[in-house]
Amino acid sequence: MPDLLLTHGYFLYEDPKEMQIMKPYAPLGILYLCSHLRRAGFDVDVFDTTFSSREALFQHLRTESPSVLGIYANLMTRINAIEIMSVAREAGWRVIVGGPEPGAYAQEYLEAGAEFVVSGEGEATLEELLTALRDGAHNSDASWRSKIAGVAYLDEQKYFRQNPSRAQIADLDSQPWPARHAIDVQRYVDTWRTHHQQGSVNFITARGCPYKCRWCSHQVYGQTHRRRNPIRVVDEVEWLLQRYNPDIVWVSDDVFTINHEWIRQYATEMRRRNLRIPFECISRADRLNEEMLDLLAELGCFRIWIGSESGSQRLLDSMDRGVKVEQVQRAVEMSRARNIQSGMFLMWGYEGEEMQDIEATIRHVSKTKPDVFFTTVSYPIKGTPYYQQVQNKLVQLNPWNQSSDREIKILGRHSRTFYAHADKLLRDEVQLARLTDNGAQDDSTIRELIDNIVASRQALLATHNEVEA
Repeated sequence: MPDLLLTHGYFLYEDPKEMQIMKPYAPLGILYLCSHLRRAGFDVDVFDTTFSSREALFQHLRTESPSVLGIYANLMTRINAIEIMSVAREAGWRVIVGGPEPGAYAQEYLEAGAEFVVSGEGEATLEELLTALRDGAHNSDASWRSKIAGVAYLDEQKYFRQNPSRAQIADLDSQPWPARHAIDVQRYVDTWRTHHQQGSVNFITARGCPYKCRWCSHQVYGQTHRRRNPIRVVDEVEWLLQRYNPDIVWVSDDVFTINHEWIRQYATEMRRRNLRIPFECISRADRLNEEMLDLLAELGCFRIWIGSESGSQRLLDSMDRGVKVEQVQRAVEMSRARNIQSGMFLMWGYEGEEMQDIEATIRHVSKTKPDVFFTTVSYPIKGTPYYQQVQNKLVQLNPWNQSSDREIKILGRHSRTFYAHADKLLRDEVQLARLTDNGAQDDSTIRELIDNIVASRQALLATHNEVEA
């Protein structure tokens, strides 16, 4: 019986959208917890749900000797996490929940069955909590729970208690690498290779993001930027290449190019060891320049994702993005010049968005022409300034334990149909811009696109007064 069983409730084969994408990555968060706690002397197992099923997990919980179950939960796995908690509690497990979402909904997770909610980074908090549970501190001191920083719980009278937060790990190099050997990482690589002809693995070089975008959550790593030694990161990269032989890698940092001197040192060490692997990463337009993109190209970067969000500077300023539209356009242009693909994230429906902002976004993307772009209708995540800004307008259509923050409606905002027409208009306008720039001679295709654009604009205007109710 392990001291702790870690799991995460992401079931790839139960999600039709994920099965279309088929780009799973190893859950590094719980693997870092596993390696830290094992080094501290705890017996820790991982039940990786990615390629498993809820029935297999439930069977494991019901038939194994119960101890402590740690569940990683995020915005998309809330419903699964709550069901796992229920089954585990019935089977006699003590349940701890952590991850990006539970810290903002600590009382709700506790009332749904968790004994503890861990906020922020979990390594040191779990080590102290497991030590107390193992040593039986609760048998002699009824107040022991109040002494563990970083946890929330319900006291004997079922009142919600939130302990002070715990200091973040200052020296990331003091942490062991994630316990990839605790799961079947090769299956992730093989799944990628089967569906995309390229096997991929992921790693991180830093924790935290220092920027203040109002819609972005900082629940786990905080509004900081703590970076590992570039030499030690290269050690891990070299090991990953030797161990799993991937074709590409994903650098899972929030913003890979924040620290330019770090990138220079990392590139120097990769060059010294004659290492190069195609990779993709996320950056910000204001942290990209000619030198950085030269180094990224040298290192093998084939795609860089940029959070554009909008083509309206007014809206970007209201988001506290700290980026100019022209910087995004320039970053894509510089990337293209080095044969680095650009990916762009865009957001409809942010508070205060008007028709002119939508038109500005369409012009922006049509001019920039990123290789790929994704759109979403903005959703307020609890604990963020954006959530606080629109809190009085929020409508929860379904019970909290049967929904996610993505399903919350904002009173007075345009309807989903309106944004669907905006999306169609954006994609048709960008396609027309690409055809025109490439000197396309197919008049029938161009005429069809123009007809589609006219129809989408008419539909957008016709639904302009439709609002979420």
